[in-house]
Amino acid sequence: MSSNLDKLKELTSKLEEKLSQKQPTENIPQTAIDTQNKAIFDYTQTREDNIKKVKELYLKLGIHEKSPDFDNIFSYKAMNLSGIGLKEEDFAQIREGKYIQVIAITYEPDKNGKKKAKNVSLGYFGKAQNVKEELRKDIIEFVLRWRYEKAFQNLEHYKELIAKVAEL
Repeated sequence: MSSNLDKLKELTSKLEEKLSQKQPTENIPQTAIDTQNKAIFDYTQTREDNIKKVKELYLKLGIHEKSPDFDNIFSYKAMNLSGIGLKEEDFAQIREGKYIQVIAITYEPDKNGKKKAKNVSLGYFGKAQNVKEELRKDIIEFVLRWRYEKAFQNLEHYKELIAKVAEL
């Protein structure tokens, strides 16, 4: 994961270099430069903090037992949670009689070569009403922070594609 952060820092550095070539900094107010640099730092710091917390929860929740390579958990296409609501209208509410599981979704080819969704259980925690509140909070946080990192990765991907368009 640190290689992704290094790549992000490198891209940020290249962007700053290109921006400095296009517009002389003496025409840009120092406050604008400071604001831009702060935003870049905040983005990078937020992402680093998020990854650190995801890894902490990954170990705490025992996800590493089913998926031993931390970086590999980001190869899944999506991650869902059963037994606890994540939608706005039922956020963090347990579903009585349901079991709490962290479920990763991957796509694998079937025997005909068509991509088919496959659910992979990364964590089973028992009946929703029997799981302690603190553990439920950790499970919810893990799934949300995993999704947050995926959003960072998607942002990075589209940033690279837009840079390619600019080079055409």
